[in-house]
Amino acid sequence: MPVRTLEDTAPGPRGAEAARVLAAVFRDPLRVYAGLAERYGDAVQLPVGPRRAAYILSRPEHAEHVLATNQDNYVKAFTYRPLRALIGDGLLTSEGERWRRHRRLVQPAFSRRHVAGYGDIMTAAARDLAGRWDRLPDGSVLDAAAALSGMALDIVGRALFGADLGGDADQVSRAMSAGQRVAVLATLLPLRWGPRSTRAVRAAARRLGRTPEGVQGPAGRIIAQHRASGGGGLLEALQRGEDGCRLTDAEIADEVATFLLAGHETSANALSWSLALLSAYPAARDRLEDELDTVLGDRDPGPADADKLPWTRAVISEALRLYPPAWTVERDALADDEVAGVRVPAGSLVAVPPYLVHRHREFWPDPAGFDPRRFLPGGSADPARRHRYAFIPFGGGRRACIGASFAELETVLALATIARRFRLELTTPGMPRPAAYVTLRPAAGLPLRLRRR
Repeated sequence: MPVRTLEDTAPGPRGAEAARVLAAVFRDPLRVYAGLAERYGDAVQLPVGPRRAAYILSRPEHAEHVLATNQDNYVKAFTYRPLRALIGDGLLTSEGERWRRHRRLVQPAFSRRHVAGYGDIMTAAARDLAGRWDRLPDGSVLDAAAALSGMALDIVGRALFGADLGGDADQVSRAMSAGQRVAVLATLLPLRWGPRSTRAVRAAARRLGRTPEGVQGPAGRIIAQHRASGGGGLLEALQRGEDGCRLTDAEIADEVATFLLAGHETSANALSWSLALLSAYPAARDRLEDELDTVLGDRDPGPADADKLPWTRAVISEALRLYPPAWTVERDALADDEVAGVRVPAGSLVAVPPYLVHRHREFWPDPAGFDPRRFLPGGSADPARRHRYAFIPFGGGRRACIGASFAELETVLALATIARRFRLELTTPGMPRPAAYVTLRPAAGLPLRLRRR
């Protein structure tokens, strides 16, 4: 059998140029990934070692193959190692039987019926945030990203854990920010994951309550409060286990930490980018306000209103298209494979960035433009008119985000509650620069000027 070389698989930089590209990835991965796709095409090969390569794949067909059609051949990449050190071996990072067992336990909490039942909590948390903003003078400048992160954490605490996390918001936010900054350094180059990075992530994990000495901090308090109150919900399912096999406190803490991250980061970022885009595109904001005035009048939304607010939903979907919170999905190939005509050797790192898939010119007219009309019935993003993997803000296949419907309802209700009362305006021209950590955040927070409607 002939030996397969790097050169006979996919195009991409080689030699000294590849080294320069790898160095640039850590400074600005979005720009580098987009530049590689522009120069080399939909499949780019990037050497990351003498016998190892990364493949950056940006077509919907690539995403469908890796995430669904042949998903058994692709496991969480080594680049998730820092994230695993931060939040443990929960649904986001685990594999195999552990993942399947935990998924079965958690799944009922995210059924359509249960998610609808969280709607009043979601609206109440957004109303509380709006009430705090209402006490500020008109024209005040606030960091909307930080405020929305706190609100989303409040929702996760109340809805999923029956816990008040208001006092933990700053601690959790600092832990997540520190952990994300370190975790992104492991993308593509394992050499960046050394003792210093290990110490930084362990310190962040301690703030969440995951320590060698036992479960402490916010995670520990959530578990202890639940046991004291005898509450139900997600924690009850985790503590009950299945078939007589109960999860350990450490396993439960891993899932708590996972939902603290995944359960609030996606929603907070989607809302941040939505508010920024609405400020940058006043016509879209005017249409949103008209819809809210017509459907809601002077009341806040409930779960039944979500389907009556198509423009609100379309704004959020378009924000998720342009700024997907999970901007890249990475897998390790277990065996040789062919992905839509691209040969991928066993042991390769495969990156499928939703950020590139969502901006592919073949599937998205004016891909960099903000146009929520795409997501209205009959628009170009209507599922009947587009490749089903052209829009993957929550991943795909059996490992698609379990909380997708939770996040979708939460963002619609929160945006409607806030935009019914306020206009939030960017303080500088143009959109904020995105920072590609584990999630896609505004790089310098999101300073917005508060205006009452």
